[in-house]
Amino acid sequence: MTRRVDVLVIGGGQAGLSAGYYLRRAKADFVILDGQDRPGGAWQHTWDSLKLFSPAPYSSLPGRMMPQPPGGGYPSATHTVSYLTDYERRYELPIVRPVTVKAVRPDANRLLAETDQGDWAARIVVSATGSWSRPYVPHCPGISDFRGRQLHTVDYRDPEAFRGQRVVVVGGGNSAAQIVAELSTAAQTTWVARRPPRLLPDDIDGRALFDLASRRHRAALAGQCDEGVGGLGDIVAVPAVREARDRGALKAEPMFNRITPTGVTWADGGQLACDAIIWCTGFRPALGHLAPLRLRRPDGLIPTEGTRAVGEPRLHLLGYGDWTGSASATLIGAGRTARQMVTEITNRLQA
Repeated sequence: MTRRVDVLVIGGGQAGLSAGYYLRRAKADFVILDGQDRPGGAWQHTWDSLKLFSPAPYSSLPGRMMPQPPGGGYPSATHTVSYLTDYERRYELPIVRPVTVKAVRPDANRLLAETDQGDWAARIVVSATGSWSRPYVPHCPGISDFRGRQLHTVDYRDPEAFRGQRVVVVGGGNSAAQIVAELSTAAQTTWVARRPPRLLPDDIDGRALFDLASRRHRAALAGQCDEGVGGLGDIVAVPAVREARDRGALKAEPMFNRITPTGVTWADGGQLACDAIIWCTGFRPALGHLAPLRLRRPDGLIPTEGTRAVGEPRLHLLGYGDWTGSASATLIGAGRTARQMVTEITNRLQA
């Protein structure tokens, strides 16, 4: 039997919950399908010591401020999971889990979502599946020959599994910096990046980044250019990163050009033996369930106007990055974008 609903939200992480909050306020007929076994979205799968880049007030979803973490400071992933769990209960959001959405396809005047728990037909579908389930590892010559351990950010948990080993960490972003900072206390760690990583000044964290993203968004709407914080750096200097910087553990080497069975080599002939390689090389949006709609460009993204798919006005995408709303992949940014999206959706449903 196919169940029918006005709005179907796919994904119960921070973006899906933000959409649910505003859909609840609008008294919409909606359901959220979540592929996870429990609340918390991707935050329940991160490494143990991960810290957010913003204090709790700047890491909050609409309607409910994130409580301060015990002892203050930046919230942990565990604290964030607790917050999201409380959030969906507080607002009694209609979440069905675990449900895997296999495909979304046109069905007369609705979109049909085929799942492992039956089908749903909706007037509007909101895809909010994020990217954590699609870790990206770039191709490198010899990658399949390495006899050591290779893992991605999604697989890393703590440094104990690498104690006393030689580990290469690849990537120039925040995840790489936090993992190098921690791992370097237990292992012989080499950081490798395509270009020299740049730490932001110590007084710039997620609060400033969100404000700058907002300013950049307003400038773009006005046809102006705003470089934001780009000229200052790429990596937020959370306390653990600052500590590692101060003890000289954050010097990055250039990217190697080949992987050997026992390590990595550089174009100048340099070699390094290692026991493990950790790829902190980002993610791709999880859009496989939308393949039947044939909307993706060669770069893998779906053209949008705001959050609405250009080629399918019954589909909205939320939380995948700036192309689906400025800072929409952040906790606080997801809420702002969701509010605008739900206003558009409710206007369409009432037309």
